[in-house]
Parts: sequence; C-alpha cells; structure tokens
Amino acid sequence: MARMTGGEAIVDGLLRHGLDTMFGLPGVQVYGLFDAFARNANRLRLINARHEQTTAYMALGYAYSTGRPAAYAVVPGPGVLNTTAALATAWGVNAKVLCLTGQVPSELIGRLRGALHELPDQLATLRSLLKYADRIEHPSQAPYMVARAFQEMQSGRPGPVALEMPWEQFHTPAEVNGHDPLPLAPNPTPDPAKIEAVAKLLDSAENPMIWVGGGAQNAGPEILALARRTGAPVVSFRTGKGVVDDRDPQSLSIAAAYRLWPETDLIVAFGTRLEVPTMRWGKAPAGLKIARIDIDPAEMRRLKTDVGIVADSGDAAAALTAVVADKASPVRAARLATAKAAALEDIQSVQPQMGFLNVIREVLPENGILCDEMTQAGYVSWFGFPLYTPRSLVTSGFSGTLGAGFPTALGVKVAHPDRPVVALTGDGGFLFGGAELATAVQHGINLVTILFNNSAYGNVLRDQRRLYDGRGSGSELKNPDFQMFAKSFGVPSWKVNDAMGLKTALKEALATNAPTLIEVMTDISKETAPWRFIAPGRG
Repeated sequence: MARMTGGEAIVDGLLRHGLDTMFGLPGVQVYGLFDAFARNANRLRLINARHEQTTAYMALGYAYSTGRPAAYAVVPGPGVLNTTAALATAWGVNAKVLCLTGQVPSELIGRLRGALHELPDQLATLRSLLKYADRIEHPSQAPYMVARAFQEMQSGRPGPVALEMPWEQFHTPAEVNGHDPLPLAPNPTPDPAKIEAVAKLLDSAENPMIWVGGGAQNAGPEILALARRTGAPVVSFRTGKGVVDDRDPQSLSIAAAYRLWPETDLIVAFGTRLEVPTMRWGKAPAGLKIARIDIDPAEMRRLKTDVGIVADSGDAAAALTAVVADKASPVRAARLATAKAAALEDIQSVQPQMGFLNVIREVLPENGILCDEMTQAGYVSWFGFPLYTPRSLVTSGFSGTLGAGFPTALGVKVAHPDRPVVALTGDGGFLFGGAELATAVQHGINLVTILFNNSAYGNVLRDQRRLYDGRGSGSELKNPDFQMFAKSFGVPSWKVNDAMGLKTALKEALATNAPTLIEVMTDISKETAPWRFIAPGRG
C-alpha cells in the first residue's frame, strides 16, 4: 500500500497496463491528473494537441494501427463532448481507446447547479456510446477500476471505454493498493457441431467466398490456409484489407469479387458485418448460404445466417481447415485470376484518383501505412490500393468520419515513428483539424499529409448537381493558400497538379523526415465517381 493522489493512482494503473504514451489537453478539473503525468514523464510520454478532438483521434490512430490500448485525457463537459466523434469511430472499428476525464466536485454531481463544464449526466452519455464507462469516486478505487476498464476494453469484441473522476479526487491523497492487469475473458471455443455444419457447406459449394473484416485482423494465416484448401477467394473491404496480402492469388478486392457474385452460392464471413454484399450489392444470388464467425454473440441476431459460430476468427478458421475437403483446383484458381485481372484493368478508369494511388503505392515502402479520409482518393483506396499486412490501412470504417484522417494519422505516426505513414485528406476535411500541424512540429511527428484540393466537399457537390438540376448548396469552398498555411507552421510543402508531380513530391517528402504537406490540385468535374465499384447494387 502506498499513499497516492487520485491522479497518481490512475497513472500507476496505466503504467501497469503497459502504456508509455498519453494524448491529452489539460484543464482545471484534471490538473491533478496532468501533474501525475508530469511526475512520471520519464515513463509516460504526453502529447498535447490544439483541440480535444485531436487527442482522441490520435489515441484512435495509435490503437487501431497497433492493436494495443491507447488513452487520452480531457476536461469534462464540452471537452469530452468534443471527443465523441472519435469515440464513435473507435466503437465502429473496435479500437481499444480509453477516455479519461474529470467531473464537477463530488458534492455537486447530479445537482445541476451549473458548475463549470457540468452536463446533465456525463456518465450516461458516455455509456450510450461506449463498451464500458464508470466513475472513480475515490483514489483507493482507481487501481481496480483502471484494471476493469482495460479488461472490458480488450475482452471479446474490443472497444472504447471511459473513466471519470470528480475534480477534487485527482489531487486528494489516500492509501492505495496497486492492481495488476485482470485476466481477459477467454475466447469461446468453436462449437464442433457448427464447425462441421460450415465444413459441409464448404464441401458442397461450387463457388464459395470467404469475407474478412476488422474482427479478422489477427487471423490472416489461418484464413489463408482455409482459402488455399477450399480454393475460395478472400474478399476484404476497408478494415479487412491486408488480412490477406492483396498480392496473393486468393485475395480479391470488392471490385473483383463483384464479378463473381452472380454465381456465388456460399459466404463464410470472419469478423465482418457483411455490409458490402448484403447492403451494397443488391439482390443476393438464388440459393445463397451465409455462415458467420464472430466473437460477439450479438452479431448472430443482427443478420440472418444459415450457420453462426461465436468464436475467434483464427480459432474457427483453423478448426475448419482441419475438417474441410481439399477443393482447390486449377479451375477455381483460374476463375479468381480472371476476375482479379479484369477488375484491376477496370478500376484504372477511375481517374485521376487511381493515378494518384498508383504512384503512392509505388513510392510508399511495403511497410508503409496509409490513412484514409472522406475524400475522393480515400474512397478509391478501399478497392484500388493494394495492402500487404493487417492494419496498414487506417480507416474510419462505416462511421465515415469527415475530418478524422489527418489527426488520426498523427497518432498512427506516433505509434510507428520508424515506419512511413501517409495521410490522405481533402481540403474540406483537413481544415477540421489543420491547426494540428503545430502539434506535429512540436512533437516531431513526421507525418506526410497529401491534401487533395478541389475547393469543395466533392462528393456532396457531385451528388447535389446530379440530383438537383445542377444546383449545389453549402458544398463549395473558398480555401486559404495551403502553401502559406504550411509555411506558417514551418512545415515543408509542395503543390502539384498531376500524378507524376505527386510521385516526385512524395519521394522528397518521405526523405525529409519531418512533418510535410503535399497539396494536389484537382477538379471535381473531372474526377470519376467511384461508386459503381463501392455500391453497384444501389444504381
């Protein structure tokens, strides 16, 4: 037992769980917590930002790209509300993010007296968004409750969590017992009878597909072994990209897989909501069977399936490989190769976006990480940018969080200082958090940001003009001089007009080993809409 303040007790818990980096923006209710950060600066690096939202996005990028927990700290009320877009995105992509925040003084909680940063019920708000949220009422509770938060965050389906503490408890001393990490809930064992049922479906299927999502990021080798034995393609979109190397003959983009869709008679889905084939591809082929493997039991009631297995993706894939018949054949392999080659040729029509992505892939080393954004090149990256390893495309997934790309990429680069990281962003999304160039410079976050400037919320403007007799509303933008903007922060920048200009600039930016900005000038009227590849069933 040791005497600690509430802030010190929380930091002790963070350190026991292996954290070495914190993201945060200080304020009066959390002074005691940030003082504990300062007194442990030799063990816990603090990266501050210019907006609360960025602290959470950086934690998201760190957690997503590593698969490990990350944490941030902000003031309560408006401070924590500023981070909820990032928390919602973390929930959507199953990222292990811990939000630490304050509260009004203990005696005022729930009294609605109008204390600084008071909310009607902050804890209820957080619980409506997150996997777990609780309040630490006293420093003596902090070690166990930090351990509980980490346990909930990492058990089963991962997800974001939060802890709040009343203002005065952060600097109140008390006798505290440290608490080591709690054991995680064990993964459910795949039901042998259901494994046998899926194996029978695979053995009898003529044209099966394997789909992978974010829940399969740690199961690539097992899923590839199953694909090799069955001859089935492995199809991925956004969070599942890189689970199987896109260069592998078994790996198909959604553009290639859609060519095989009409004859598909079985889907075996690992850790995916199956949004694309069930919501974007229109009517399913006659007689299609669906089997799902997911660690979250709730998924089994969210989509009607023929067989549902509650299990870890890797465990279930290994169990299936052990019992399925060897159905690999030259005919199946040729079918996949033909679809893959045809799709690769077809997507080159999406210009200039594919031209830009082709040179990024050419210049970016194999271990590079790409961070997407709600911008034209970002959309096309979901099917047009080859990925070689899991977590090498960092995305907001179905949340579609405009403005998340650049600040999230900062956290990715903090987590991977020795790997090249490139952020894609648009002129609209970038200015949600463009001031964080200051954060990049202050902390030496050597991120390369590629900003596509078409003076619009491009997809919105295109849709408005198409749907409303050529009219737009609120989607055209008057931008600053981004070259001068970057210069004001001391950030090297380039301005280019085409793919070859981007190729030269990207090589120079990566060699600079500093925060950099490349502005790519584009014209929305000349950009090919990518939606026939992303949602062909919607027309």
